[in-house]
Amino acid sequence: MSNRKITFFYALLIAIASLAVGMVIASRLGMSPSSAAQGVAPPMNSAPITGPLSATTFREIAKTVSPAVVNIRTESRQRAQDLNDFFGGDLFERFFGQPGPGGRPQPQQPRERLVQAAGTGFIIDKAGFILTNNHVVEGATRIQVSLYGEDDDQLYDARVVGRDPLSDSALLELTEKPDHALPEAKFGDSGQIFPGDWVMAIGNPFGLGHTVTVGVISAIERAFPVSEGRSAQVLQTDAAINPGNSGGPLLNMRGEVIGINTAIISEGQARNIGIGFAMPINVVRELLPQLRVGKVTRGRIGVGIGPVPADAVDEFGLKDRSGAVVLNVAPGGAAAKAGLEPGDVIIAYNGKPIRNRDELVAMVTATKPGTTVPVRVVRDRQERTVNVTVDELDLDAEQTALRPNNGGGPQETTSGFGITVGNVTPDVAQRLRLNRTQQGAVIMEVEPGSAAARAGLAEGDVIVRVGRENITNAADAVRELGRIPSGGTAFLRVVRNGQETFVAVRKD
Repeated sequence: MSNRKITFFYALLIAIASLAVGMVIASRLGMSPSSAAQGVAPPMNSAPITGPLSATTFREIAKTVSPAVVNIRTESRQRAQDLNDFFGGDLFERFFGQPGPGGRPQPQQPRERLVQAAGTGFIIDKAGFILTNNHVVEGATRIQVSLYGEDDDQLYDARVVGRDPLSDSALLELTEKPDHALPEAKFGDSGQIFPGDWVMAIGNPFGLGHTVTVGVISAIERAFPVSEGRSAQVLQTDAAINPGNSGGPLLNMRGEVIGINTAIISEGQARNIGIGFAMPINVVRELLPQLRVGKVTRGRIGVGIGPVPADAVDEFGLKDRSGAVVLNVAPGGAAAKAGLEPGDVIIAYNGKPIRNRDELVAMVTATKPGTTVPVRVVRDRQERTVNVTVDELDLDAEQTALRPNNGGGPQETTSGFGITVGNVTPDVAQRLRLNRTQQGAVIMEVEPGSAAARAGLAEGDVIVRVGRENITNAADAVRELGRIPSGGTAFLRVVRNGQETFVAVRKD
């Protein structure tokens, strides 16, 4: 063999060896391409939905998408009560407990038992990643998945990769995989969905796997409670959704996922009455990279907010009802440090106008903690800007806030508001866990259906300011409230659970 050929041979050999070593190093360092669920959310088709509806349209959607839909079985240790999530029950019972006498929620007895339940999910990655509802797998000690076209007793174990209560979403991964390739559901654009659009739901209602139902979008941006004091904007549909459909896909006319079926309203029993809700897929898609690493991080500025009262627009000095009223400011939080006060109306956040409360909540939670943003407010009919450095939301800590206790002492009745107030005595201060130096007028009684009740005032609230006048006792409160004309609005600051809260009450 000539020297030239020998040289070429060894050069080729070295190149091949180098390539092999490089591939090994890349795989060890994680440089090889990862699946979509591992780093980047699946692509979304935002093209307009056009074309005719034919006799076989729904058939083709069901045929194409059903293989990507899975049935989920869970085991968990839960309280021995009517487990309502979607395994049965009313939307409001699910979030606020079973109604007791007078329609008030009653706590359940804390007995535990092994509970088996069923839900739905859909595959979004050939590596075995599955999207479902958080409430389907929350607290589960074992999760098993059955696939389309296989025997019901053929189950694959799965684990929770990440979950998020506020979007009621969870990402699962099959820890046992079949010996065949897995299909993937395709993502549509939930932002292009409007009332009247056709949709299809596929799920596992009452254990009847891969059931197909069809309907239309009934409403969009429907406020839906996801935790105490927080709500999400969801899609409403009349496509039949029943217990077991939780976590399944809501599909557009191209067979693309535009929502995750989440909850229903029922009439006391676990059955569909044509009012179902789905979390928009755009919301969940944005969270996928965080779900993949097991933690969803959100922003918080530490305020309680509410809508601008329709009858107080002029008194606030606003042009319309756009904005959100600051009801209370958490001590030591981002808003408190920035100087926000109860009664401020937030009209812009980070340079973007605020239409309503829910829009502001969405903007804040989507902000990376540590970011400083300008917040435009109206205070005393004047606009001003404060800079707020956003904190990280701790949902568990937020939900542990104490509820108010009732007070006592001498009472005085107001006129036109429907409340009876008393002085903050040492006994009252102890019961309400107030600062020893706290002054004001404690609300002893709220007349049902009164102006105060409609505004959300409650027994145990301590009125500390009416308008710009400080309140030291019950007589002060009665005097200042008496100066409000009938039909006028009283701007109150009350102490509730240790925080000052803003309340606007229109006098009857």
